[in-house]
Amino acid sequence: MLFSRFESSIVASTSSDHAQPADTFPNASLEPEDLIEFPKLSKPIQLLITKALALTHQNLTYLYGSADPKEGGMDCSGFIYYLLTQIGLKDVPRSASQIYSWVRKEGLFKVVLSNNQESFELSELEPGDLLFWIGTYPTTNDPPITHVMIYLGHEKQTGERVMVGSSDGRTYHGKRRWGVSVFDLFMKFANPHYHLNSSTKFIGYGKIPGIEKLEEN
Repeated sequence: MLFSRFESSIVASTSSDHAQPADTFPNASLEPEDLIEFPKLSKPIQLLITKALALTHQNLTYLYGSADPKEGGMDCSGFIYYLLTQIGLKDVPRSASQIYSWVRKEGLFKVVLSNNQESFELSELEPGDLLFWIGTYPTTNDPPITHVMIYLGHEKQTGERVMVGSSDGRTYHGKRRWGVSVFDLFMKFANPHYHLNSSTKFIGYGKIPGIEKLEEN
């Protein structure tokens, strides 16, 4: 199976067009015990994932420009910013592009060039890692990173890779979701009429700078 079929976004959205489509399904949630790898994770990563999944129960929409659940929703980087500051990390960047640069400067980023879901390039991907995309909407940011989420690992029920964050159209179990939710790592569409945006590309993943040091505090 190829990323080009499953991980691309639907028609790229822009910051001015975020009305929730009528064909989206309710936000999806999981509990930590629903994840295969969770019991073996470090305490900081368990805390990260527990707090991230708790946000999926709040019925939060996708809200461009928001990094606060009190506003009723968050955008993708706002979700990451809020979550990382809540667990005690300092100086967390706000935008997806800045978060990518933060990870890259620390030497923690792993590039993914392959379109194969079974590629060796994914062999070091672990729960708690940040995931990065380009091309989900037009941007002038440099680097042009447009989307970021957190990898959760494998779901017990299906054995599939899942992630968490805020999105305006990615899928979970093949159904489009909107807002703060659990999502399929590789997008799958039950409806064959959806058209994928070929400009969208998953480019890699990386550890969160400083997160393991939280265990020392």
